[in-house]
Amino acid sequence: MAKKKPSFLKNWVESPSWFRAFLIGVALCAAAFLANIALSEVRPYNAWGLTYGTLAAVLMAIVALYGLRRRTTNVALKLRLGRAQPWLQFHLYAGALCLLLTLMHSGFHVPKGILTWWLWVLSIWVTASGLFGALLQRWIPTILASGLGNEVLYERIPDLITEIKDKAKTLAETCADPVWDFYKKNLARALEAPQPRLIYYVDVTGGIQGRMKQFDYLRRLLSPEERDKLNKLEALYKTKLEIDAHFTLQRTLRGWLYLHVPVSLVLLVLVAFHIFTILYY
Repeated sequence: MAKKKPSFLKNWVESPSWFRAFLIGVALCAAAFLANIALSEVRPYNAWGLTYGTLAAVLMAIVALYGLRRRTTNVALKLRLGRAQPWLQFHLYAGALCLLLTLMHSGFHVPKGILTWWLWVLSIWVTASGLFGALLQRWIPTILASGLGNEVLYERIPDLITEIKDKAKTLAETCADPVWDFYKKNLARALEAPQPRLIYYVDVTGGIQGRMKQFDYLRRLLSPEERDKLNKLEALYKTKLEIDAHFTLQRTLRGWLYLHVPVSLVLLVLVAFHIFTILYY
């Protein structure tokens, strides 16, 4: 029996059921907004606008719980709050619905007040950066697993680099002058520390096979014993280049959090202040 190919939706969406629920939510919001504008204009402080704003604020508060759940995994497991994946899916799609409700709250007009303008802009930023992060979390592990032969934990990269550097130096010191000179000229500096390269975003192998060709000419000039040592140096160097690819892409994945989390916290504070000013005044 022929293996069934995954659908287009499953290729691009982590959880099709959550995505379908999100589309239903969008459809309901669109229907409600169209019905509202047929009856009267939507403004932030009339009944329609306040309803959308309230729903957006409540949804934002619930969405923010994912960050707390993520940082208290052990507590969540003890309280049986569910697996992390459904929480992440809710965080992603509910966050997008929250932006839609925010835009509906303003009637899809750019706010004129300073505070409301910043709320509008930061809501777009947080949602866009969240979606970008979701794409990174799906894309980067996939290309790392499919294009490289080694799996590397980001936290272990400094130790692995040190281990490879020490092994290569110890091995090179036992080699004849041609291999030792080749090591000092072409490998020693490259093995010192992780080296991020832009090419890894385009080609995860980073032209590794091309870099290996520099060993070929020297290999033909060596005795079998020296050739074996050069082959071991080549294997260490190739491993180091693959670690560089992991370092480049995994660092991007972690760096994305600095674009999303701090701005999200600022947005939550401003929303709380916005609600306070509405209730107080």
